[in-house]
Amino acid sequence: MAQKEYAGVMVDVNDEGYLENANQWTKEVAAAIAKENNLELTDKHYHVLDFLRERVAKGEALTIRSVGKSGVVDIKGFYELFPGAPLKLATKIAGVKKPLSCV
Repeated sequence: MAQKEYAGVMVDVNDEGYLENANQWTKEVAAAIAKENNLELTDKHYHVLDFLRERVAKGEALTIRSVGKSGVVDIKGFYELFPGAPLKLATKIAGVKKPLSCV
């Protein structure tokens, strides 16, 4: 297990850069991960990140479709907020494990 510093905090990360311990996540850590991925977070981003963290805490599997049906953001908006591979990027910034549906 590797460690990386985000916002002055050392966090445990896997070889893909995902946090190993979701309890090490803070909004400041999220902002630093986002910045590393050329993204500046807005309130809308944080609403999506909170949704993802809540769902994972409940043991639910995450999919782009489930995010799109969440009422927090539609699929098009999800792609706009987290360009490229939205679920992969959003879960990384949210400090949760990469979903099995992401390659």
